[in-house]
Amino acid sequence: NASQLPQPNPRRADCVAAHWGNEGSMSIYHHADCMNPETGLPSFPDKHFDLAIVDPPYGIGHKLLSGEKRGSKFIRNVRHVDWDVLPNADYWDQLFRISKNQIVWGGNYMSDNLPPSPCWVIWDKMQEFSGADFEMAWTSFNSPAKAFRMSRVEAHSNGKNHPTQKPSALYRWLVKNYAKQGDKILDTHVGSASSLVVYEEMGFEYVGFELDADYYRDSCKRLEAFRAQPKLFSGGEIFQASKLPEQGSLF
Repeated sequence: NASQLPQPNPRRADCVAAHWGNEGSMSIYHHADCMNPETGLPSFPDKHFDLAIVDPPYGIGHKLLSGEKRGSKFIRNVRHVDWDVLPNADYWDQLFRISKNQIVWGGNYMSDNLPPSPCWVIWDKMQEFSGADFEMAWTSFNSPAKAFRMSRVEAHSNGKNHPTQKPSALYRWLVKNYAKQGDKILDTHVGSASSLVVYEEMGFEYVGFELDADYYRDSCKRLEAFRAQPKLFSGGEIFQASKLPEQGSLF
Protein backbone atom coordinates (compact mmCIF):
# COMPACT_ATOMS: atom_id res chain seq x y z
CA ASN A 1 0.00 0.00 0.00
CA ALA A 2 1.64 3.21 -1.17
CA SER A 3 0.14 5.14 1.76
CA GLN A 4 2.12 2.92 4.15
CA LEU A 5 5.45 3.75 2.55
CA PRO A 6 7.84 5.98 4.49
CA GLN A 7 7.44 9.60 3.46
CA PRO A 8 10.83 11.07 2.47
CA ASN A 9 11.58 14.43 3.99
CA PRO A 10 12.20 16.93 1.15
CA ARG A 11 15.05 18.35 3.25
CA ARG A 12 16.68 14.90 3.13
CA ALA A 13 16.61 14.17 6.86
CA ASP A 14 17.11 10.54 7.83
CA CYS A 15 14.12 8.26 7.21
CA VAL A 16 14.25 4.50 7.72
CA ALA A 17 12.42 1.54 6.18
CA ALA A 18 13.03 -1.72 8.04
CA HIS A 19 12.25 -5.20 6.71
CA TRP A 20 12.26 -8.46 8.65
CA GLY A 21 13.82 -11.27 6.63
CA ASN A 22 14.57 -14.95 7.10
CA GLU A 23 15.28 -16.27 10.62
CA GLY A 24 14.57 -12.93 12.27
CA SER A 25 17.21 -10.92 10.37
CA MET A 26 16.39 -7.25 9.86
CA SER A 27 17.41 -5.21 6.85
CA ILE A 28 17.39 -1.42 6.98
CA TYR A 29 17.05 1.08 4.15
CA HIS A 30 17.91 4.68 5.08
CA HIS A 31 16.80 7.83 3.31
CA ALA A 32 19.99 9.59 4.30
CA ASP A 33 23.53 10.48 3.34
CA CYS A 34 25.62 7.31 3.74
CA MET A 35 28.28 9.46 5.47
CA ASN A 36 25.87 10.65 8.17
CA PRO A 37 27.91 10.28 11.39
CA GLU A 38 24.94 8.97 13.38
CA THR A 39 23.43 6.39 10.99
CA GLY A 40 25.90 6.15 8.09
CA LEU A 41 29.21 4.41 7.52
CA PRO A 42 31.04 6.10 10.43
CA SER A 43 28.53 4.58 12.87
CA PHE A 44 29.38 0.94 12.09
CA PRO A 45 32.14 -1.10 13.77
CA ASP A 46 35.12 -2.45 11.83
CA LYS A 47 34.34 -5.24 9.33
CA HIS A 48 30.65 -5.16 10.22
CA PHE A 49 29.62 -6.10 6.66
CA ASP A 50 30.78 -9.24 4.89
CA LEU A 51 30.38 -7.63 1.47
CA ALA A 52 29.78 -4.13 0.11
CA ILE A 53 28.34 -3.97 -3.40
CA VAL A 54 28.24 -0.28 -4.24
CA ASP A 55 27.49 1.89 -7.26
CA PRO A 56 28.62 5.38 -6.21
CA PRO A 57 28.42 8.41 -8.52
CA TYR A 58 31.02 8.35 -11.31
CA GLY A 59 31.47 12.13 -11.43
CA ILE A 60 30.39 12.41 -15.08
CA GLY A 61 27.48 14.73 -14.39
CA HIS A 62 29.55 16.96 -12.14
CA LYS A 63 32.06 17.44 -14.96
CA LEU A 64 29.22 18.42 -17.30
CA LEU A 65 27.94 21.00 -14.84
CA SER A 66 31.51 22.32 -14.64
CA GLY A 67 31.52 22.93 -18.39
CA GLU A 68 33.16 19.76 -19.70
CA LYS A 69 31.61 18.54 -22.95
CA ARG A 70 30.68 14.91 -23.51
CA GLY A 71 29.35 13.31 -26.68
CA SER A 72 26.65 11.37 -24.87
CA LYS A 73 22.93 11.90 -24.44
CA PHE A 74 23.03 10.28 -21.00
CA ILE A 75 22.56 13.64 -19.28
CA ARG A 76 19.44 15.56 -20.27
CA ASN A 77 19.00 18.06 -17.46
CA VAL A 78 20.50 19.26 -14.19
CA ARG A 79 18.08 17.04 -12.22
CA HIS A 80 20.00 14.02 -13.54
CA VAL A 81 23.46 15.27 -12.67
CA ASP A 82 23.41 17.36 -9.50
CA TRP A 83 24.00 14.22 -7.39
CA ASP A 84 26.74 12.85 -9.67
CA VAL A 85 29.85 13.80 -7.67
CA LEU A 86 32.71 11.37 -7.00
CA PRO A 87 32.99 10.16 -3.38
CA ASN A 88 35.69 11.80 -1.28
CA ALA A 89 38.55 10.13 0.59
CA ASP A 90 36.51 9.79 3.79
CA TYR A 91 34.00 7.60 1.95
CA TRP A 92 36.70 5.16 0.84
CA ASP A 93 38.32 5.06 4.28
CA GLN A 94 34.99 4.18 5.87
CA LEU A 95 33.95 1.70 3.18
CA PHE A 96 37.13 -0.35 3.56
CA ARG A 97 37.03 -0.07 7.33
CA ILE A 98 33.53 -1.49 7.81
CA SER A 99 33.41 -4.15 5.05
CA LYS A 100 35.46 -7.30 4.53
CA ASN A 101 35.12 -7.38 0.73
CA GLN A 102 33.95 -4.85 -1.83
CA ILE A 103 32.56 -4.68 -5.37
CA VAL A 104 32.62 -1.13 -6.74
CA TRP A 105 30.80 -0.27 -9.95
CA GLY A 106 32.48 2.50 -11.92
CA GLY A 107 35.83 1.57 -10.41
CA ASN A 108 37.52 2.68 -13.63
CA TYR A 109 36.53 6.27 -12.69
CA MET A 110 37.87 5.86 -9.15
CA SER A 111 41.17 4.06 -9.64
CA ASP A 112 43.05 6.64 -7.53
CA ASN A 113 41.25 5.28 -4.49
CA LEU A 114 41.37 1.57 -5.34
CA PRO A 115 44.37 -0.80 -5.20
CA PRO A 116 45.28 -3.07 -8.13
CA SER A 117 43.05 -6.13 -8.42
CA PRO A 118 43.07 -9.23 -10.66
CA CYS A 119 39.31 -9.57 -10.29
CA TRP A 120 37.46 -6.94 -12.28
CA VAL A 121 33.87 -7.65 -13.26
CA ILE A 122 32.25 -6.32 -16.40
CA TRP A 123 28.66 -6.05 -17.53
CA ASP A 124 28.83 -6.68 -21.28
CA LYS A 125 25.80 -5.00 -22.86
CA MET A 126 26.27 -7.07 -26.05
CA GLN A 127 25.65 -4.22 -28.48
CA GLU A 128 27.23 -1.02 -29.67
CA PHE A 129 25.52 2.30 -29.02
CA SER A 130 26.44 5.89 -28.17
CA GLY A 131 27.22 5.07 -24.53
CA ALA A 132 29.60 2.51 -23.04
CA ASP A 133 29.45 -1.01 -24.52
CA PHE A 134 30.18 -2.42 -21.06
CA GLU A 135 30.49 -1.27 -17.46
CA MET A 136 33.32 -2.17 -15.09
CA ALA A 137 33.41 -3.01 -11.40
CA TRP A 138 36.52 -3.24 -9.26
CA THR A 139 36.50 -5.99 -6.65
CA SER A 140 38.66 -6.89 -3.65
CA PHE A 141 38.63 -10.60 -4.55
CA ASN A 142 41.84 -12.38 -5.48
CA SER A 143 40.32 -14.45 -8.29
CA PRO A 144 40.05 -14.29 -12.11
CA ALA A 145 38.09 -11.53 -13.81
CA LYS A 146 34.53 -12.38 -14.88
CA ALA A 147 31.91 -11.08 -17.31
CA PHE A 148 28.13 -10.89 -17.01
CA ARG A 149 26.36 -10.64 -20.36
CA MET A 150 22.92 -9.12 -20.89
CA SER A 151 21.83 -6.76 -23.62
CA ARG A 152 20.91 -3.23 -22.65
CA VAL A 153 17.50 -3.74 -24.26
CA GLU A 154 16.78 -6.81 -22.14
CA ALA A 155 18.17 -5.19 -18.99
CA HIS A 156 15.79 -2.22 -19.24
CA SER A 157 12.80 -3.93 -20.87
CA ASN A 158 10.59 -2.82 -17.95
CA GLY A 159 11.87 0.75 -17.94
CA LYS A 160 14.30 2.59 -15.65
CA ASN A 161 13.80 4.42 -12.37
CA HIS A 162 17.34 5.78 -12.23
CA PRO A 163 19.87 6.98 -14.86
CA THR A 164 22.53 4.44 -13.80
CA GLN A 165 20.15 1.55 -13.06
CA LYS A 166 21.60 -1.97 -13.21
CA PRO A 167 19.42 -5.02 -13.90
CA SER A 168 18.37 -7.28 -11.04
CA ALA A 169 19.86 -10.22 -12.96
CA LEU A 170 23.30 -8.62 -12.61
CA TYR A 171 23.02 -8.43 -8.81
CA ARG A 172 21.68 -11.98 -8.71
CA TRP A 173 24.79 -13.09 -10.63
CA LEU A 174 27.08 -11.09 -8.33
CA VAL A 175 25.82 -12.61 -5.10
CA LYS A 176 25.85 -16.13 -6.55
CA ASN A 177 29.50 -15.64 -7.48
CA TYR A 178 30.85 -13.50 -4.64
CA ALA A 179 28.63 -13.84 -1.55
CA LYS A 180 28.15 -16.60 0.99
CA GLN A 181 24.88 -17.56 2.58
CA GLY A 182 24.46 -15.53 5.75
CA ASP A 183 26.53 -12.57 4.52
CA LYS A 184 25.46 -9.09 5.56
CA ILE A 185 25.61 -6.74 2.55
CA LEU A 186 26.05 -2.95 2.32
CA ASP A 187 24.79 -0.70 -0.49
CA THR A 188 25.76 2.95 -0.05
CA HIS A 189 23.92 4.34 -3.11
CA VAL A 190 20.77 2.27 -3.69
CA GLY A 191 19.23 4.22 -6.57
CA SER A 192 16.58 2.01 -8.20
CA ALA A 193 16.83 -0.80 -5.58
CA SER A 194 17.72 -3.53 -8.08
CA SER A 195 20.23 -4.68 -5.47
CA LEU A 196 17.83 -4.72 -2.52
CA VAL A 197 15.18 -6.65 -4.44
CA VAL A 198 17.72 -9.39 -5.08
CA TYR A 199 19.01 -9.44 -1.51
CA GLU A 200 15.48 -9.93 -0.20
CA GLU A 201 14.74 -12.53 -2.88
CA MET A 202 17.85 -14.52 -1.94
CA GLY A 203 17.58 -14.12 1.82
CA PHE A 204 20.43 -11.68 2.55
CA GLU A 205 20.40 -9.13 5.35
CA TYR A 206 21.39 -5.67 4.10
CA VAL A 207 21.77 -2.01 4.98
CA GLY A 208 21.13 0.50 2.20
CA PHE A 209 21.29 4.28 1.76
CA GLU A 210 19.69 6.65 -0.74
CA LEU A 211 19.97 10.42 -0.37
CA ASP A 212 17.60 11.62 -3.10
CA ALA A 213 13.97 11.87 -1.94
CA ASP A 214 12.38 10.92 -5.29
CA TYR A 215 14.66 7.95 -5.90
CA TYR A 216 14.13 6.79 -2.33
CA ARG A 217 10.35 6.83 -2.64
CA ASP A 218 10.37 5.15 -6.07
CA SER A 219 12.70 2.43 -4.82
CA CYS A 220 10.50 1.83 -1.75
CA LYS A 221 7.54 1.36 -4.08
CA ARG A 222 9.54 -1.14 -6.09
CA LEU A 223 10.42 -3.09 -2.93
CA GLU A 224 6.79 -3.11 -1.81
CA ALA A 225 5.70 -4.41 -5.23
CA PHE A 226 8.29 -7.18 -5.02
CA ARG A 227 7.17 -8.19 -1.51
CA ALA A 228 3.56 -8.37 -2.71
CA GLN A 229 4.42 -11.01 -5.31
CA PRO A 230 3.76 -14.68 -4.42
CA LYS A 231 7.00 -16.53 -3.62
CA LEU A 232 7.47 -20.00 -5.13
CA PHE A 233 10.51 -20.82 -2.97
CA SER A 234 12.60 -19.31 -0.22
CA GLY A 235 15.72 -17.20 -0.67
CA GLY A 236 17.84 -19.96 0.82
CA GLU A 237 16.66 -22.45 -1.78
CA ILE A 238 17.50 -20.00 -4.57
CA PHE A 239 20.93 -19.36 -3.13
CA GLN A 240 21.82 -23.03 -2.60
CA ALA A 241 21.00 -23.80 -6.22
CA SER A 242 24.32 -22.28 -7.32
CA LYS A 243 27.86 -23.38 -6.48
CA LEU A 244 30.07 -20.64 -5.04
CA PRO A 245 33.72 -20.40 -6.10
CA GLU A 246 36.52 -20.37 -3.57
CA GLN A 247 37.04 -16.79 -2.41
CA GLY A 248 40.00 -14.76 -1.29
CA SER A 249 40.36 -11.11 -0.42
CA LEU A 250 43.07 -8.64 -1.42
CA PHE A 251 42.96 -7.27 2.16
